[in-house]
Amino acid sequence: MALHYWWWILALLLIAVEVVLPGYFMLWIGIAAGVTGLVLLVVPGMSVISQSLLFAVLAFLSCAAYWYLLRPKLMRNEPGDARLNRRGEQKIGQRYVLVEPIVNGRGKAQVDDGQWLVSGPDLPVGSMVEVVGVDGTTLLVRAVE
Repeated sequence: MALHYWWWILALLLIAVEVVLPGYFMLWIGIAAGVTGLVLLVVPGMSVISQSLLFAVLAFLSCAAYWYLLRPKLMRNEPGDARLNRRGEQKIGQRYVLVEPIVNGRGKAQVDDGQWLVSGPDLPVGSMVEVVGVDGTTLLVRAVE
């Protein structure tokens, strides 16, 4: 079996490890092994030491490229991503109609197909309110003029 196949097998094994244990850079090291196999296919007379050095350099470069180029783009917070599992925070800035008056600071607003508890200044039924914050499962609202 040609030597470049061994590098591709190593690449597949490293990528499989990444699938089983995500987050350990095995994907990037596996990519380096695959590229090493491609280089060896083009330059079949490389010594084992040259192959090893090439693999080490490519592994370092691929991990660095991920860490400094790709990772910052993936880590940017999209508008809804930071609040994905916090439904109340997704409602901040939205406007809703009261279905129960706010009396002594508590009432209910129609939110989508349900009703949410709201807290704010006393207001009558039918008033438009804007969500300005969240306290647990209660939306903090203000009157909209």
